[in-house]
Amino acid sequence: MSRQRRRRWLLTVLTGAVVVTGGIFAGWHYMQPKLVTYTAENGTEMKFKTDGDRFMEYGPDGTWREMFVKGVNLGATSPGYYPGEFPLTKEDYLRWFQQIEDLGANVIRVYTVHEPIFYSALVEYNRGREQPLYFIQGIWSPEEELIEKQDAYATHIEQTFKQEIEKAVSAVYGDADIPAKQGESSGKYKTNAGKYLMAWHVGTEWDPAMVDNTNAKHADVPQYKGVHFSASPEASPFENWLAELLDHTAVLEKKYGWEHPMTFTNWVTTDVLDHPGEPLYEEDLVSVDARHIQPEAWQGGYFAAYHVYPYYPDLFHIDKTLQTIKDENGEYNTYKSYLRKLKAEFSDMPVMITEYGVPSSLGISHLGMGGRNQGGHNEVEQGDIDASLTQDIYDEGYSGAIVFMWQDEWFKKTWNTMPLEIPADRRAYWLNVLTNEKMFGLLAMDPGKQEQLTIDGSLDDWNDLKDEEVTTWQGQVDGIQEMKMTHDEAYLYIGLTLDQPFDPAKTVLRIGTDTLAGGSQPDKLLPGGTLSDGLETVITLGQDEESQVEIAKDYDFNQRLYGKEGYDMLPDQQSDSADPFHPWNLAVSLRMTPPDTRSAHPFMNEKVGTLKRGTTAPGQSDTDSLTAWQYNGNQVEMRIPWMLLGFGDPSSLQAIDYGSLKNGREFSTVAVEGITLIPWLTDRATKKVSWPGGEQTTLDLKTLPVYRWQPWEQVQYSERLKLSYEKMKKSYEKIPSFQIE
Repeated sequence: MSRQRRRRWLLTVLTGAVVVTGGIFAGWHYMQPKLVTYTAENGTEMKFKTDGDRFMEYGPDGTWREMFVKGVNLGATSPGYYPGEFPLTKEDYLRWFQQIEDLGANVIRVYTVHEPIFYSALVEYNRGREQPLYFIQGIWSPEEELIEKQDAYATHIEQTFKQEIEKAVSAVYGDADIPAKQGESSGKYKTNAGKYLMAWHVGTEWDPAMVDNTNAKHADVPQYKGVHFSASPEASPFENWLAELLDHTAVLEKKYGWEHPMTFTNWVTTDVLDHPGEPLYEEDLVSVDARHIQPEAWQGGYFAAYHVYPYYPDLFHIDKTLQTIKDENGEYNTYKSYLRKLKAEFSDMPVMITEYGVPSSLGISHLGMGGRNQGGHNEVEQGDIDASLTQDIYDEGYSGAIVFMWQDEWFKKTWNTMPLEIPADRRAYWLNVLTNEKMFGLLAMDPGKQEQLTIDGSLDDWNDLKDEEVTTWQGQVDGIQEMKMTHDEAYLYIGLTLDQPFDPAKTVLRIGTDTLAGGSQPDKLLPGGTLSDGLETVITLGQDEESQVEIAKDYDFNQRLYGKEGYDMLPDQQSDSADPFHPWNLAVSLRMTPPDTRSAHPFMNEKVGTLKRGTTAPGQSDTDSLTAWQYNGNQVEMRIPWMLLGFGDPSSLQAIDYGSLKNGREFSTVAVEGITLIPWLTDRATKKVSWPGGEQTTLDLKTLPVYRWQPWEQVQYSERLKLSYEKMKKSYEKIPSFQIE
């Protein structure tokens, strides 16, 4: 065969292959299930609408069916980043979309416009799926400016809000080219994701004082009458303002030929109910009523959306008017009672709970009835509570439940640990497990060593760490062969090898920690021993009920902030305690007294220094995500949260100092070299103490090594589906997505 003929033959083969391949691809594409949408007489496309108090989807059979929305709220960050930095990749989104669908969710809610990759990834993920994964697009309000100016009609606020609405609508429909701006999403939005949109969710939780001031300041505002949404004659000035923003969203969307259901964000603080048992005036000051806004020629419809948690405001465990329904344990289910009262107000409108849930954190910041607290739960307990809340929402006739949240968020803050996280702008660089807001996710964002070290009492897995990651101390302590130390973004890890098997019934193991000059002498915890400097904390491992971290009296953050030198709320007997070490407590409720509040309520705190014994290994009878320590033979292993050791920011080695609080409210920090650890054993029967001082009665702490580490700017973390994920999966599987008539 000549070279020319061979070329022709190859060209013919290649052309045929391309044609065949193209035909196969075209056939495959043709055979893919297509999204069935409803086309109105005027040509408008629809996939979802509201009908009376029902939320409806247009099904593949060409009929409308009632839907129960099951979803997750999705953030835009990962550890080491703050909102507005948008570090997520296409691979992150695609992986999460599959996990969210496997959970049984049918929708993702996002709070603001994500980077273009979110929308293109969702469209790619949904391509060819008979039942796609939808999203609800939130539109962030100028929240900080609203709070600062206390007036929704203030100059530039409405303009800024409308610009954000315009950005959101154009981004969703793949029709935006947004220039880069610090702290905001940007880029070329070329992918039209409109067919996978379920609804628009406008705004954020409204500050009640701002709403009240807006209403008072603009009492003469005219009734808003728009193209697609108008305010009713009963609407307040703030509700008129909201009606205009919803109308603006609808008008913009209509240009793209679509109509979707509309809602605005609301919460218990500005709900339509009266709460006579709520002690704080501001939590029951003013209402924002979705019924005072009406759709006009908008077939997509309109629904009410609320964020409802079982512990906030305090009315959930104080208000007697909510104590009407009991659960199977005989305890009042005030959450269910609240849901019933709220839904009764909206008989002709669908209502969704678009945020609810509890975190799997060591720290706790609010109390709820029946143990539904904001924090203090392991992952199993988190899942059980989230599932029970979901069932309550479904049983009370709501149209949807969107759990908070998909992933843990390290940058978050909580009121009772905010004063201790210093510098505040480094929160995202470490995981403070005392800050419950960081750990609402069904997807754990575990610190760097979590995948490598299993807390189970065995130190075998420590051998897999790099030599430079582990510090080994072999001091002269009778009964202790060696002590190893390492750390990550959440914990200081300590592993001890003893001469004999550890028996908590016979022996108590204690480790004192020294970071700063000052502190307390161990006193009765170390009988007969004196240190050259005081300790900030003492770790005690023994019987389960006594295992804890205690904090020096003069160092006690809770004492200093809420005692006589601070807010002066602690009971005198706690403030005047003579014990050199105190339990590690966090405030969960401040003292409330009339006339500043409706009713009196005492200061309350919760002990968070308790160290749980168990294992972090999956599938064991004592598996517990809050496990702090375990022993196995002659080995003892523990992980201690950074804040329990006095650190305001371990990533820059900042420890909270002993100085007076600024203005009686603000702590300060100082950079430290590291931590000096002083281990000792106490025989319960003989009271004999084995410690680094040997036969001496005084120990110079400078003779002991300091555990040091390098500051870090980059974090190491790993993803893991929590045990709560499996609980919620079962819950979502049990609740039908569609009602069959």
